[in-house]
Amino acid sequence: MEQDIAQNDKRNLIDKFKGMTNEAIVQELDKTRMPIEIAIENLGHDFNIGTIVRNANAFNVSRVHIIGKRKYNRRGAMVTDKYLHIDHFPDAASFVKDARQRQRRIVAIENNRPQAKALQKVQAVETAILVFGSESDGISDELLNCADDVFFIEQLGSTRSINVGCASAVALYEYLRKLKAWTQS
Repeated sequence: MEQDIAQNDKRNLIDKFKGMTNEAIVQELDKTRMPIEIAIENLGHDFNIGTIVRNANAFNVSRVHIIGKRKYNRRGAMVTDKYLHIDHFPDAASFVKDARQRQRRIVAIENNRPQAKALQKVQAVETAILVFGSESDGISDELLNCADDVFFIEQLGSTRSINVGCASAVALYEYLRKLKAWTQS
């Protein structure tokens, strides 16, 4: 019977989680969460937020923070938001206050800023919150000015940036690689 339930489970899950309730999946993922968190500044109802949330699940981050507008297009998340811990903050100031109270390091991923350093030079820390902005406007100056570090993703072509959803995957992978996440499991 359990095998039938798992086989009929059409959710986008690896086999290990097929047939489990959403709550049971969260409990199981909580056992192996990566210590880093991500934040997404949602100033304009960006379609890419769903992709970033999906990437957060793929890399099993401990928490996702959405700053600004609460609503976003969840289609790109492919229901992965149900397996994550997601907080909402009305503005950058309230997010920064929470991050400072919890002694978290705010690490902005933003290109075209003079203070930005190449992501390959990042010295990863477990207390990091990787911050991503909207596709069109990036991270607000208010939030960027509170960042402990600012990094950009190195590119070789002619475009000034890659899609923010893609950027989140690259940044999460590189950051967790530097934390040696794959040698821990």
